[in-house]
Amino acid sequence: MADPHNDGIVAHLQRSLAAMECAARSPDFAAAVRATAEVVTRALRNGNKLLLAGNGGSAADAQHIAAEIMVRLKRDRAALPAIALTTDTSVLTAIGNDLGFERLFERQVRGLGRNGDVFIAISTSGRSPNVLAALKAAREIGLTTVGFTGTAGSAVMRPLCDLVLAAPCDETALIQQIYLVAAHAMCDAVERALFGQSGT
Repeated sequence: MADPHNDGIVAHLQRSLAAMECAARSPDFAAAVRATAEVVTRALRNGNKLLLAGNGGSAADAQHIAAEIMVRLKRDRAALPAIALTTDTSVLTAIGNDLGFERLFERQVRGLGRNGDVFIAISTSGRSPNVLAALKAAREIGLTTVGFTGTAGSAVMRPLCDLVLAAPCDETALIQQIYLVAAHAMCDAVERALFGQSGT
């Protein structure tokens, strides 16, 4: 007799595979990953930096991507400037306490962002108020804005973003899986563009 827990696990794996295959077959999705890699490469080549933000699991994804850019993905190479706006507890609690949770990332974008930087805003729903506020601030001060989200969230984020990477599904866990794979592809493309195949 089949174990119902295992059936649930297999069903999740099958949904994950189907969603990833859908993303892999989408020319628009691949084009968005490629365009994101190009704007990040251009910013870093010009001496600018990458900022990232998100809540919950998306905060972890922001930190993961920042680490790949700052340290390395596949190549031994020089460090690159990337900052996840989710890590400084003193800054986060000060903003949350003094200005409100909705300004958590917006305040940091205004303090750290400079014209020519890139801001990657991660929200599976596309509706996180603090992420949307940060996108508005980023556009005001001349950052290139990129949204990582799902199908439904893309409509909300698109007016505030130069580029939108929309995972072709609406299940939170699967959206996160897809855009982390996409982020690894982006980081690989950035490394190859800036350092060649072997790095420096």
